[in-house]
Amino acid sequence: MKKSEATRFMILQKAFELIYLKGYKSTSIDDIIATTQVTKGAFFYHFKSKDEMGLAIINEIMTPTLTSSFIEPLQKEANPLDAIYKLMYHLLIKNDFLKVEFGCPAANFTQEMTPWNEEFSKALDKLTKEWTKVMVDVIEKGKKDGFIRADVNAKQVTSFVMSGYWGIRNFGKLENNKSVYQPYLKELKNYLRSLQ
Repeated sequence: MKKSEATRFMILQKAFELIYLKGYKSTSIDDIIATTQVTKGAFFYHFKSKDEMGLAIINEIMTPTLTSSFIEPLQKEANPLDAIYKLMYHLLIKNDFLKVEFGCPAANFTQEMTPWNEEFSKALDKLTKEWTKVMVDVIEKGKKDGFIRADVNAKQVTSFVMSGYWGIRNFGKLENNKSVYQPYLKELKNYLRSLQ
């Protein structure tokens, strides 16, 4: 990676971490410059505006993270019900980056940015649709492979599981305690068993 590319990627990573902690609107370009220790000129060499950088965070940081942390684990297990439960358990309990007190980065961006920025809405919608498609596909495969009842509606299950995840992340954010995740995980396990 060239020095210029490495600098740009470092800005994106550090800005993402800062925005995850403080929120997008509360994070200024000056905050990002102070955190990354690049000059203002270097920041504007790589990004014309804060919003251009924000879109790059979604496309270049969040999308690859979604693939490695949210999508690939669903595709590794033969039984999609086990895969879904293990994914949720890992994201809520084991994942060291996703902090209970800050919630879900994608949900935070969605709540904060989509009401007033159409480009953010499109990028976040694309991100969500990718996760949705993979979960629907693994559920449909699970139906064909006999792990899930044939009458189960894969899109409804996916919507229910994903909205539950985003919702419980918000409860965790309010309580600042992972113990709030336990009832959700217990009920999720019961729900997934009911699909067999």
